[in-house]
Amino acid sequence: MSESPNPSHDFVPEWAKRAVWYQIFPDRFHNGDPANDPTLESLFFSYPHDYSMPWQVHPWTADWYALQPYERANGLGLWKSVQRRRYGGDLQGILDKLDYLQDLGVTALYLNPVFDAASLHKYDGNTYHHVDVHLGPDPLGDRRLIAAETPDDPRTWVWTAADKLMLRLIAEVHRRGMRLVFDGVFNHLGLNSFAFRDLVGKGQASRFKDWFKVTDWETPSRFAPFTYSGWFGNPELPELNQDANGHVAGPKDYIFACTRRWMDPDGDGDPRDGVDGWRLDVAFCVRHGFWKDWRRHVKAINPEAYLVAEIVLEDADEPYLQGDEFDAVMNYRWAFACAEFFAESRHRKTATEFDRELRRLRAAHPAGVAYGMQNLLDSHDTTRLASLIVNRQQAHFRNWKEFQPNSTVANNPAYDTRRPTAAERALQKLMVLFQMTDVGAPMLYYGDEAGMWGANDPCCRKPMLWPEFAYDPEAVLPDGRPRAAPEPVAFDPELHAYYRRLIAVRRASPALQVGAVETLLADDAAGVYAFLRTHAGERVAVVLNNQPAAQAVTLELAGSWADALAGERVYAAQAGRLRVEAPALGGCILKAS
Repeated sequence: MSESPNPSHDFVPEWAKRAVWYQIFPDRFHNGDPANDPTLESLFFSYPHDYSMPWQVHPWTADWYALQPYERANGLGLWKSVQRRRYGGDLQGILDKLDYLQDLGVTALYLNPVFDAASLHKYDGNTYHHVDVHLGPDPLGDRRLIAAETPDDPRTWVWTAADKLMLRLIAEVHRRGMRLVFDGVFNHLGLNSFAFRDLVGKGQASRFKDWFKVTDWETPSRFAPFTYSGWFGNPELPELNQDANGHVAGPKDYIFACTRRWMDPDGDGDPRDGVDGWRLDVAFCVRHGFWKDWRRHVKAINPEAYLVAEIVLEDADEPYLQGDEFDAVMNYRWAFACAEFFAESRHRKTATEFDRELRRLRAAHPAGVAYGMQNLLDSHDTTRLASLIVNRQQAHFRNWKEFQPNSTVANNPAYDTRRPTAAERALQKLMVLFQMTDVGAPMLYYGDEAGMWGANDPCCRKPMLWPEFAYDPEAVLPDGRPRAAPEPVAFDPELHAYYRRLIAVRRASPALQVGAVETLLADDAAGVYAFLRTHAGERVAVVLNNQPAAQAVTLELAGSWADALAGERVYAAQAGRLRVEAPALGGCILKAS
């Protein structure tokens, strides 16, 4: 019997259910305009707060763990030096690579923070209403324009060159039939934000004194003459003040004004020139009342806007997904289940347990939500998928608080940073095959399709592999010792072609995008899992072989079926039983003919 998620009002935008997402970390994607590259001054107020030591824009193709001459001269060691690195990725770089993304088949882009900020990750925003000046074509001119504003008064806001280039990027994305969402970091600002700097300078006389969680006006802290709350104790990220209903009036009004600015830039009531939605960072840290009000604000501007929250903890997303806050979450719980079935050795799920977990996740929310979930296998906050597979003996993705430090090389010297083997790449392909055929909107982290690997933050944030670049091999271990044999680093055309083929299959199939799902087989002994997707008369059967040897698999299906991954090889059922050959660590996507 086919299964659809819980019957109820479907509030998820239809386009989001059919999306193939691609996540871009701007500084590490592509440097399209070296003239706007970051400067040492642009690092001020960012960790590790060392501005006197030698610094330069880091070579894009350098060995990740090898200290460059300027880094050896600064004496800060690898992990502080990595945090000082800037590669110069920018909006022009994204524009230049839209042909690549369109050819790959992605239909929606999620950009990690693009707002003005000092850090490499930009989760420490100076503002929410301006794009970082070094992502645009005129950093110095933009700084002069920004300095003339009253930052909390939208009537004084101008459009900088970087802002205008962002609008051009949005327009070009839309021209190609694609969508774009911003990362909304509405829980905190950065040390160099206009509001926090005013508070540091004026204390209780500042008009922003109620914007932040000041706990002691008399006791100085590292970055201020008073003590305040930072996100999870991090003083780099001063938290915005909240009452019982969420953000207090000052920051709330500012966030609402910034939201409107980017969703309807020319203010004409037509949102087609604005962003298509928001990914909300650490959404669980902001109270429900704010999100309910903010959703009404967003949907009044654009009813088709997509709101997706970062909520990782087990079962914590349910109250957020009832139609009055978010449309979906980054589907980490789905990723946990995939890791346990396909990859992890010590916390292995059987096919039956995997099936049971998938059913539970689909049934957890109102109708439509499961189809709009961002089904990811990795992100900027996790180890790369390829490296999770390499380290599957020690990985336990679901145990987030343990997994995060244990998949970071700085905390776990035993974490293996080598290049994946052919067998490990085959397992990566199998997991992506499932990602592209299951219920939910698949999301790729930039470069996975190109062959990138790496441990958790910061090593999952290496610069993108491009086929036109020659990269230095990884010849140095994280502790500075030479590798026994250097690991070649290069764009992987065969892996890229596989991703491209899978995306094309998904996009050509309404059943794979929005169809009902029915389990056909969960064979624990054989490690085989199979399911059927159906929609408007279309039927697609998916067979996954999680074993290192090819297997014959028999399904209770009638008719003829063509394998979309095997040159349209056709299988014909006999007496209501379909026998197919599932390749080792591979699968079949069978379309009824």
